[in-house]
Amino acid sequence: MILSDRSGVMRPVPPYRFERLGVVMAPDLDDAREAWGVLNPATAGRDGQVFLFPRLVAEGNVSRIGRARIVFDEGRVPVGVERLGVALEPEESWECHAGGGGVEDPRITYLPRLGRWIMTYAAFGPLGPRIGLAASDDLETWRRLGPVSFAYDASLATDLNLYPNKDALFFPEPVTDPNGQLAYAMLHRPMWDLSWVRPGEGEPLPAGLADPRPGIWVSFVPVTAVDDDLRGLTRFEHHRLVALPEHPWEAVKIGGGTPPVRVPEGWLVVHHGVAGKRARGFEPQPDVRYSAGVLILDSADVTRVVARSVEPILEPELPEELIGTVPNVVFPTAIEPLDESASSAYDVYYGMADARIGVARLFRTEPGP
Repeated sequence: MILSDRSGVMRPVPPYRFERLGVVMAPDLDDAREAWGVLNPATAGRDGQVFLFPRLVAEGNVSRIGRARIVFDEGRVPVGVERLGVALEPEESWECHAGGGGVEDPRITYLPRLGRWIMTYAAFGPLGPRIGLAASDDLETWRRLGPVSFAYDASLATDLNLYPNKDALFFPEPVTDPNGQLAYAMLHRPMWDLSWVRPGEGEPLPAGLADPRPGIWVSFVPVTAVDDDLRGLTRFEHHRLVALPEHPWEAVKIGGGTPPVRVPEGWLVVHHGVAGKRARGFEPQPDVRYSAGVLILDSADVTRVVARSVEPILEPELPEELIGTVPNVVFPTAIEPLDESASSAYDVYYGMADARIGVARLFRTEPGP
């Protein structure tokens, strides 16, 4: 595979490829909480087990975050789930609105320095989606830390708190922020092009940004701000653009997919790209196509893209990916290593047409340096 960096320079890197393993979870039609589908899960491993945290969608487009244990066959291939209930219900006012709302599209990262799993999720409240955080030390009980807030950055001449935001991903270990300080970092996707929600009302862009299409940003929290109070993890600063759409398969927008994992070249993120024509509002988009590619970020400077996919490495092909609540969608949100001591293969869990959950194995087909 050939990837390109943000400067447009083509550079070869060890190739990655996907091998589909099949559907791992489909909705239980006898459970009203799953009437409109199961999709876009998080995962987390503990004591040799892997737990799945799917988005459960009830009639009226109300979402919860479920909890299940992944069932493997003798070859360590995921083949199903054992349902364990609900991990997070939409309970806070900023998670609900008159038309439905809920808690959506979780991602989970274990932060060893904190000794906790951190869940990011999209809280769909009165003003649209915003990022919520919850923490757990056992993967059973989750404590909300609250909605994410962004410090005002005069260099951007805008306030990120005013815009819808989602697709948040934590790095599993502290990194260096733009001031050279040790910090926790979160990828996210603010959306200021609101003309598709309110026609004729396009919003001013942040200073220095000419492209209104949604892209991937990163923000930071100093580790010292979290040492005394875990809720400090919700207050971010030093916001930087990481990547914008570049290629035809991501012409409408891009966003983060799976939480970053370390590879020899830096940090690997499976991201999604969207092509087609989007409809107004935040409701399901029937005329778009979601595919997946790879971003690799510099291990010393996570604001810098080292390489990215020119072509998608996973795109809708199976009937379950082509037909569903939103057709033509593969949406990766979770990644688990096959072997904790190696980084040559991962199981990637993804939403299939907003109706089911699939799993595909991501292989690195050449050894790293």
